[in-house]
Amino acid sequence: MNPTKIKLLLIVLIFIEFNTIAQTEGFVFKTLNEVPTSPVKDQQRTGTCWSFATTSFIETELIRMGQPIFDISEMYFVRHAYALKAKEYIRFQGANNFGQGGQAHDVLNVIREHGMVDETEYPGLNYDSDVHAHAELEKILSAFVETIVKNPIKKLSTAWFNAYNGILDAYLGKLPNKNVSPLANVGFNPDDYVELTSFSHHPYYKKVILEIPDNWSHNQYYNLPLDELMQVLKYAIENGFSVCWDGDVSEKSFAYSKGVAVLPISKVEELTGSDKDRWTNISKDDLSHLLANFDRPVPELRVTQENRQQNFENLTTTDDHLMHITGMATDQNGTLYFITKNSWGSDGVYKGFLYMSEAYVRMKTIAIMVHRKAIPQEIAHKLGI
Repeated sequence: MNPTKIKLLLIVLIFIEFNTIAQTEGFVFKTLNEVPTSPVKDQQRTGTCWSFATTSFIETELIRMGQPIFDISEMYFVRHAYALKAKEYIRFQGANNFGQGGQAHDVLNVIREHGMVDETEYPGLNYDSDVHAHAELEKILSAFVETIVKNPIKKLSTAWFNAYNGILDAYLGKLPNKNVSPLANVGFNPDDYVELTSFSHHPYYKKVILEIPDNWSHNQYYNLPLDELMQVLKYAIENGFSVCWDGDVSEKSFAYSKGVAVLPISKVEELTGSDKDRWTNISKDDLSHLLANFDRPVPELRVTQENRQQNFENLTTTDDHLMHITGMATDQNGTLYFITKNSWGSDGVYKGFLYMSEAYVRMKTIAIMVHRKAIPQEIAHKLGI
Protein backbone atom coordinates (compact mmCIF):
# COMPACT_ATOMS: atom_id res chain seq x y z
CA MET A 1 0.00 0.00 0.00
CA ASN A 2 1.16 3.53 -0.71
CA PRO A 3 2.92 5.02 2.38
CA THR A 4 0.75 8.12 2.17
CA LYS A 5 -2.42 5.98 2.23
CA ILE A 6 -1.06 3.98 5.17
CA LYS A 7 -0.43 7.24 7.07
CA LEU A 8 -3.93 8.48 6.33
CA LEU A 9 -5.41 5.15 7.43
CA LEU A 10 -3.51 5.32 10.71
CA ILE A 11 -4.79 8.85 11.32
CA VAL A 12 -8.36 7.70 10.66
CA LEU A 13 -7.96 4.71 13.00
CA ILE A 14 -6.51 6.92 15.76
CA PHE A 15 -9.40 9.35 15.32
CA ILE A 16 -11.94 6.51 15.53
CA GLU A 17 -10.28 5.12 18.67
CA PHE A 18 -10.14 8.57 20.28
CA ASN A 19 -13.78 9.19 19.41
CA THR A 20 -14.76 5.82 20.87
CA ILE A 21 -12.98 6.64 24.12
CA ALA A 22 -14.66 10.06 24.20
CA GLN A 23 -18.02 8.36 23.83
CA THR A 24 -17.42 6.22 26.91
CA GLU A 25 -15.55 8.66 29.14
CA GLY A 26 -17.70 11.32 30.76
CA PHE A 27 -20.62 13.13 29.20
CA VAL A 28 -20.45 14.46 25.64
CA PHE A 29 -23.19 16.97 24.95
CA LYS A 30 -24.43 18.35 21.65
CA THR A 31 -26.50 21.53 21.88
CA LEU A 32 -29.81 21.43 20.00
CA ASN A 33 -31.32 24.78 20.99
CA GLU A 34 -30.08 27.60 23.18
CA VAL A 35 -31.78 30.84 24.17
CA PRO A 36 -29.54 33.92 24.69
CA THR A 37 -29.48 34.84 28.36
CA SER A 38 -27.86 37.17 30.88
CA PRO A 39 -24.76 36.32 32.98
CA VAL A 40 -25.00 33.76 35.80
CA LYS A 41 -25.44 35.23 39.29
CA ASP A 42 -24.96 33.96 42.83
CA GLN A 43 -27.69 33.90 45.48
CA GLN A 44 -24.92 33.33 48.03
CA ARG A 45 -26.02 32.58 51.59
CA THR A 46 -29.75 33.09 51.02
CA GLY A 47 -32.79 30.97 50.24
CA THR A 48 -33.88 33.30 47.46
CA CYS A 49 -33.43 31.05 44.43
CA TRP A 50 -37.02 31.91 43.45
CA SER A 51 -36.04 35.55 42.93
CA PHE A 52 -32.75 34.78 41.16
CA ALA A 53 -34.28 32.22 38.79
CA THR A 54 -37.26 34.39 37.91
CA THR A 55 -35.13 37.50 37.54
CA SER A 56 -32.87 35.60 35.13
CA PHE A 57 -35.99 34.48 33.27
CA ILE A 58 -37.20 38.10 32.97
CA GLU A 59 -33.78 39.36 31.88
CA THR A 60 -33.84 36.69 29.17
CA GLU A 61 -37.37 37.64 28.13
CA LEU A 62 -36.26 41.26 27.75
CA ILE A 63 -33.41 40.12 25.49
CA ARG A 64 -35.93 38.17 23.40
CA MET A 65 -38.06 41.31 23.19
CA GLY A 66 -35.14 43.32 21.76
CA GLN A 67 -34.10 45.05 24.97
CA PRO A 68 -30.48 45.28 26.16
CA ILE A 69 -29.12 42.98 28.86
CA PHE A 70 -30.30 44.30 32.21
CA ASP A 71 -29.01 43.40 35.67
CA ILE A 72 -32.30 43.38 37.57
CA SER A 73 -32.26 43.62 41.37
CA GLU A 74 -33.28 40.33 42.98
CA MET A 75 -33.37 41.87 46.45
CA TYR A 76 -35.99 44.38 45.36
CA PHE A 77 -38.40 41.47 44.88
CA VAL A 78 -37.24 39.84 48.12
CA ARG A 79 -37.85 43.08 50.03
CA HIS A 80 -41.41 43.46 48.74
CA ALA A 81 -42.18 39.76 49.14
CA TYR A 82 -41.16 39.82 52.80
CA ALA A 83 -43.66 42.62 53.38
CA LEU A 84 -46.43 40.64 51.68
CA LYS A 85 -45.48 37.44 53.54
CA ALA A 86 -45.80 39.19 56.89
CA LYS A 87 -49.32 40.42 56.12
CA GLU A 88 -50.39 36.93 55.01
CA TYR A 89 -48.81 35.34 58.08
CA ILE A 90 -50.71 37.69 60.36
CA ARG A 91 -53.99 37.18 58.48
CA PHE A 92 -53.61 33.41 58.85
CA GLN A 93 -52.73 33.90 62.53
CA GLY A 94 -49.42 32.12 62.11
CA ALA A 95 -50.77 29.21 60.05
CA ASN A 96 -49.12 30.28 56.80
CA ASN A 97 -45.58 29.60 55.61
CA PHE A 98 -43.00 32.26 56.43
CA GLY A 99 -39.36 32.13 55.46
CA GLN A 100 -36.91 32.84 52.68
CA GLY A 101 -38.53 30.60 50.07
CA GLY A 102 -40.96 31.57 47.35
CA GLN A 103 -42.22 30.92 43.85
CA ALA A 104 -41.84 32.48 40.41
CA HIS A 105 -45.20 34.22 40.68
CA ASP A 106 -43.96 36.12 43.75
CA VAL A 107 -41.72 38.15 41.45
CA LEU A 108 -44.55 38.83 39.00
CA ASN A 109 -46.87 39.84 41.84
CA VAL A 110 -44.32 42.42 42.97
CA ILE A 111 -43.87 43.74 39.43
CA ARG A 112 -47.62 44.26 39.06
CA GLU A 113 -47.68 46.54 42.09
CA HIS A 114 -44.19 47.97 42.36
CA GLY A 115 -42.40 47.50 39.03
CA MET A 116 -38.73 46.50 39.01
CA VAL A 117 -35.37 48.23 39.34
CA ASP A 118 -31.79 47.38 38.45
CA GLU A 119 -29.03 46.12 40.73
CA THR A 120 -27.33 49.50 41.13
CA GLU A 121 -30.59 51.04 42.34
CA TYR A 122 -31.21 48.38 44.96
CA PRO A 123 -28.32 46.01 45.80
CA GLY A 124 -30.00 44.95 49.07
CA LEU A 125 -26.72 44.96 50.99
CA ASN A 126 -27.14 47.27 53.94
CA TYR A 127 -25.44 45.22 56.66
CA ASP A 128 -21.69 45.69 56.11
CA SER A 129 -21.28 42.66 53.86
CA ASP A 130 -20.11 42.06 50.31
CA VAL A 131 -22.32 38.99 49.97
CA HIS A 132 -26.00 38.28 50.51
CA ALA A 133 -26.53 36.47 53.82
CA HIS A 134 -30.05 36.32 55.22
CA ALA A 135 -29.93 33.92 58.18
CA GLU A 136 -29.90 36.72 60.75
CA LEU A 137 -32.56 38.71 58.89
CA GLU A 138 -34.87 35.71 58.63
CA LYS A 139 -34.52 34.88 62.32
CA ILE A 140 -35.38 38.44 63.32
CA LEU A 141 -38.34 38.72 60.93
CA SER A 142 -39.71 35.31 61.96
CA ALA A 143 -39.47 36.20 65.64
CA PHE A 144 -41.16 39.54 64.96
CA VAL A 145 -44.21 38.15 63.16
CA GLU A 146 -44.51 35.29 65.66
CA THR A 147 -44.59 37.84 68.48
CA ILE A 148 -47.28 39.83 66.70
CA VAL A 149 -49.44 36.72 66.25
CA LYS A 150 -49.11 35.86 69.95
CA ASN A 151 -49.93 39.41 71.03
CA PRO A 152 -51.71 39.01 74.40
CA ILE A 153 -53.72 42.19 73.83
CA LYS A 154 -55.27 40.46 70.79
CA LYS A 155 -55.98 43.66 68.90
CA LEU A 156 -52.99 44.67 66.76
CA SER A 157 -51.64 48.18 66.95
CA THR A 158 -51.25 50.32 63.86
CA ALA A 159 -47.48 50.42 64.41
CA TRP A 160 -46.49 46.80 63.79
CA PHE A 161 -46.12 46.98 60.02
CA ASN A 162 -44.07 50.20 60.14
CA ALA A 163 -41.80 48.58 62.70
CA TYR A 164 -41.48 45.47 60.52
CA ASN A 165 -40.60 47.61 57.48
CA GLY A 166 -37.99 49.34 59.60
CA ILE A 167 -36.18 46.02 59.98
CA LEU A 168 -36.28 45.45 56.22
CA ASP A 169 -34.98 48.97 55.60
CA ALA A 170 -32.15 48.42 58.08
CA TYR A 171 -30.97 45.19 56.44
CA LEU A 172 -31.85 45.62 52.77
CA GLY A 173 -32.07 49.39 52.39
CA LYS A 174 -34.90 51.83 51.73
CA LEU A 175 -36.79 51.31 48.51
CA PRO A 176 -35.90 53.46 45.48
CA ASN A 177 -38.30 55.36 43.24
CA LYS A 178 -39.41 52.77 40.70
CA ASN A 179 -40.72 55.44 38.32
CA VAL A 180 -37.25 56.78 37.47
CA SER A 181 -35.71 53.35 36.92
CA PRO A 182 -34.48 52.44 33.42
CA LEU A 183 -36.70 49.38 33.81
CA ALA A 184 -39.86 51.44 34.23
CA ASN A 185 -40.81 51.37 30.55
CA VAL A 186 -39.31 48.24 29.01
CA GLY A 187 -42.67 46.77 28.05
CA PHE A 188 -42.63 43.73 30.31
CA ASN A 189 -46.17 42.57 31.07
CA PRO A 190 -46.43 40.06 33.97
CA ASP A 191 -49.88 39.03 32.75
CA ASP A 192 -48.27 37.43 29.68
CA TYR A 193 -46.89 34.61 31.82
CA VAL A 194 -48.47 31.48 33.29
CA GLU A 195 -47.41 28.72 35.65
CA LEU A 196 -48.02 25.08 34.79
CA THR A 197 -47.85 21.88 36.82
CA SER A 198 -48.81 18.21 36.48
CA PHE A 199 -50.37 16.20 39.29
CA SER A 200 -53.18 13.70 38.99
CA HIS A 201 -54.88 14.51 42.31
CA HIS A 202 -56.18 17.65 40.61
CA PRO A 203 -58.33 17.85 37.44
CA TYR A 204 -56.39 18.47 34.25
CA TYR A 205 -56.79 21.67 32.21
CA LYS A 206 -57.97 23.56 35.31
CA LYS A 207 -56.30 26.13 37.54
CA VAL A 208 -55.38 24.61 40.89
CA ILE A 209 -53.65 25.70 44.08
CA LEU A 210 -50.43 23.72 44.34
CA GLU A 211 -49.88 22.33 47.84
CA ILE A 212 -46.27 23.25 48.47
CA PRO A 213 -45.03 25.29 51.44
CA ASP A 214 -43.38 28.00 49.34
CA ASN A 215 -46.68 28.77 47.61
CA TRP A 216 -47.38 30.98 50.60
CA SER A 217 -49.51 33.34 48.48
CA HIS A 218 -51.73 30.41 47.37
CA ASN A 219 -51.47 31.26 43.69
CA GLN A 220 -52.99 28.98 41.08
CA TYR A 221 -51.28 26.88 38.40
CA TYR A 222 -52.67 25.31 35.25
CA ASN A 223 -52.62 21.53 35.63
CA LEU A 224 -51.59 19.44 32.60
CA PRO A 225 -50.93 15.75 31.97
CA LEU A 226 -47.20 15.07 32.26
CA ASP A 227 -46.62 14.43 28.55
CA GLU A 228 -48.24 17.75 27.68
CA LEU A 229 -46.24 19.59 30.32
CA MET A 230 -43.08 18.22 28.71
CA GLN A 231 -44.44 19.16 25.31
CA VAL A 232 -44.76 22.77 26.48
CA LEU A 233 -41.22 22.77 27.84
CA LYS A 234 -39.72 21.50 24.59
CA TYR A 235 -41.91 23.69 22.39
CA ALA A 236 -40.87 26.78 24.35
CA ILE A 237 -37.14 26.16 23.93
CA GLU A 238 -37.53 25.22 20.26
CA ASN A 239 -39.31 28.52 19.63
CA GLY A 240 -36.88 30.85 21.37
CA PHE A 241 -38.51 31.04 24.81
CA SER A 242 -36.79 30.08 28.05
CA VAL A 243 -38.50 28.41 31.01
CA CYS A 244 -38.46 29.18 34.72
CA TRP A 245 -38.24 25.79 36.49
CA ASP A 246 -39.23 24.80 40.01
CA GLY A 247 -38.35 21.34 41.26
CA ASP A 248 -36.56 18.88 43.49
CA VAL A 249 -32.76 18.91 43.72
CA SER A 250 -32.46 16.80 46.86
CA GLU A 251 -31.54 13.60 44.98
CA LYS A 252 -27.94 12.39 45.08
CA SER A 253 -28.20 12.19 41.31
CA PHE A 254 -28.52 15.97 41.20
CA ALA A 255 -24.77 15.97 40.78
CA TYR A 256 -24.05 19.67 40.41
CA SER A 257 -20.32 19.14 40.98
CA LYS A 258 -20.35 17.07 37.79
CA GLY A 259 -22.72 19.38 35.94
CA VAL A 260 -25.55 16.88 35.52
CA ALA A 261 -28.85 15.81 37.05
CA VAL A 262 -30.01 12.31 36.09
CA LEU A 263 -32.54 9.76 37.33
CA PRO A 264 -30.75 6.42 37.32
CA ILE A 265 -32.45 3.14 38.02
CA SER A 266 -31.81 2.18 41.62
CA LYS A 267 -30.70 -1.41 40.94
CA VAL A 268 -28.96 -3.19 38.09
CA GLU A 269 -31.71 -5.84 38.14
CA GLU A 270 -34.28 -3.23 37.09
CA LEU A 271 -32.89 -3.07 33.56
CA THR A 272 -35.39 -4.27 30.97
CA GLY A 273 -36.05 -4.04 27.24
CA SER A 274 -33.92 -1.66 25.19
CA ASP A 275 -32.10 -0.40 28.28
CA LYS A 276 -30.99 -3.94 29.06
CA ASP A 277 -29.76 -4.39 25.48
CA ARG A 278 -27.87 -1.10 25.57
CA TRP A 279 -25.97 -1.90 28.75
CA THR A 280 -25.27 -5.63 28.28
CA ASN A 281 -21.66 -4.93 27.32
CA ILE A 282 -20.99 -3.41 30.74
CA SER A 283 -20.24 -5.64 33.69
CA LYS A 284 -22.53 -5.63 36.70
CA ASP A 285 -19.80 -4.06 38.85
CA ASP A 286 -19.08 -1.33 36.31
CA LEU A 287 -22.76 -0.56 35.95
CA SER A 288 -23.16 -0.35 39.72
CA HIS A 289 -20.25 2.12 39.75
CA LEU A 290 -21.96 4.23 37.09
CA LEU A 291 -25.24 4.28 38.96
CA ALA A 292 -23.45 5.50 42.08
CA ASN A 293 -21.07 8.07 40.59
CA PHE A 294 -22.91 9.77 37.70
CA ASP A 295 -19.66 10.31 35.80
CA ARG A 296 -21.08 9.27 32.41
CA PRO A 297 -24.52 8.41 30.98
CA VAL A 298 -26.48 5.81 32.92
CA PRO A 299 -29.69 3.87 32.31
CA GLU A 300 -32.55 5.91 33.73
CA LEU A 301 -35.94 5.26 35.25
CA ARG A 302 -39.00 5.35 33.02
CA VAL A 303 -41.16 8.14 34.45
CA THR A 304 -44.94 7.94 34.22
CA GLN A 305 -47.74 10.08 35.58
CA GLU A 306 -48.27 7.36 38.19
CA ASN A 307 -44.77 7.03 39.64
CA ARG A 308 -44.34 10.81 39.48
CA GLN A 309 -47.52 11.25 41.53
CA GLN A 310 -46.41 8.58 43.98
CA ASN A 311 -43.11 10.40 44.57
CA PHE A 312 -44.96 13.65 45.20
CA GLU A 313 -47.39 11.98 47.62
CA ASN A 314 -44.68 10.19 49.62
CA LEU A 315 -42.52 13.33 49.73
CA THR A 316 -39.56 11.92 47.80
CA THR A 317 -40.23 14.72 45.30
CA THR A 318 -40.35 18.04 47.12
CA ASP A 319 -40.23 21.72 46.25
CA ASP A 320 -36.54 22.60 46.75
CA HIS A 321 -35.11 24.96 44.21
CA LEU A 322 -35.89 27.23 41.25
CA MET A 323 -33.60 27.46 38.22
CA HIS A 324 -33.81 28.72 34.66
CA ILE A 325 -33.90 26.40 31.61
CA THR A 326 -32.31 28.02 28.56
CA GLY A 327 -31.72 25.21 26.07
CA MET A 328 -31.74 21.54 25.10
CA ALA A 329 -28.95 19.11 24.26
CA THR A 330 -28.31 15.40 23.73
CA ASP A 331 -25.57 13.20 25.13
CA GLN A 332 -23.52 10.65 23.17
CA ASN A 333 -26.35 8.12 23.49
CA GLY A 334 -29.00 10.49 22.11
CA THR A 335 -30.63 11.10 25.51
CA LEU A 336 -32.27 14.52 25.81
CA TYR A 337 -31.12 17.02 28.45
CA PHE A 338 -32.25 20.50 29.42
CA ILE A 339 -29.53 23.14 29.68
CA THR A 340 -30.20 24.80 33.03
CA LYS A 341 -28.87 28.03 34.47
CA ASN A 342 -28.38 27.91 38.24
CA SER A 343 -27.83 30.74 40.74
CA TRP A 344 -24.84 29.34 42.62
CA GLY A 345 -22.23 31.44 40.84
CA SER A 346 -20.30 30.84 37.63
CA ASP A 347 -17.96 28.17 39.00
CA GLY A 348 -18.44 24.50 38.23
CA VAL A 349 -18.00 22.22 35.24
CA TYR A 350 -20.24 24.29 32.97
CA LYS A 351 -19.68 27.75 34.49
CA GLY A 352 -22.91 27.89 36.47
CA PHE A 353 -25.02 25.77 34.11
CA LEU A 354 -25.90 22.08 34.33
CA TYR A 355 -27.61 19.46 32.18
CA MET A 356 -30.81 17.88 33.54
CA SER A 357 -31.89 14.69 31.79
CA GLU A 358 -35.42 14.37 30.41
CA ALA A 359 -36.16 11.60 32.91
CA TYR A 360 -35.03 13.80 35.80
CA VAL A 361 -37.17 16.69 34.60
CA ARG A 362 -40.21 14.47 34.09
CA MET A 363 -39.97 13.17 37.66
CA LYS A 364 -38.67 16.16 39.58
CA THR A 365 -40.46 19.15 38.08
CA ILE A 366 -42.89 20.79 40.48
CA ALA A 367 -43.92 23.62 38.14
CA ILE A 368 -42.74 25.80 35.27
CA MET A 369 -43.41 29.37 34.17
CA VAL A 370 -43.58 30.30 30.49
CA HIS A 371 -44.85 33.03 28.20
CA ARG A 372 -48.35 32.34 26.91
CA LYS A 373 -47.02 32.16 23.36
CA ALA A 374 -44.61 29.41 24.44
CA ILE A 375 -47.55 27.03 24.83
CA PRO A 376 -48.56 24.97 21.78
CA GLN A 377 -51.88 26.19 20.40
CA GLU A 378 -53.76 22.93 20.97
CA ILE A 379 -52.74 22.86 24.63
CA ALA A 380 -53.47 26.56 25.13
CA HIS A 381 -56.95 25.92 23.70
CA LYS A 382 -57.56 23.15 26.27
CA LEU A 383 -56.52 25.55 29.02
CA GLY A 384 -58.68 28.36 27.70
CA ILE A 385 -55.69 30.66 27.31
